[in-house]
Amino acid sequence: MTISTAARSRAGFIGAMVQHARHDARATTAAARVAALARFDREVDPTNSLTPAERSRRAEFARKAYFARLALKSARVRRRNGTAALEGGRPAAWRSDVAVVEPLR
Repeated sequence: MTISTAARSRAGFIGAMVQHARHDARATTAAARVAALARFDREVDPTNSLTPAERSRRAEFARKAYFARLALKSARVRRRNGTAALEGGRPAAWRSDVAVVEPLR
């Protein structure tokens, strides 16, 4: 029996929640997160001439702009591929008001 994409997606979602319940992912990825955020500090102040407060303020805006561009790109691709998020931002199989006909295996 073939598992539908929605069922596979739901199983993955459940697996991710179980993993987050067992492990603190923020502790394991802390160094990577710090390095990723430092990128924006370097981007807005490559010569290190701004005050720490101003650098932090500008880096926050650079980070927001980066993720807004990323979201726009993602939306364009999903729209082009016909995989734009359904009502509520989640696939129908994840919504509580929609019955899943296929059992998870």
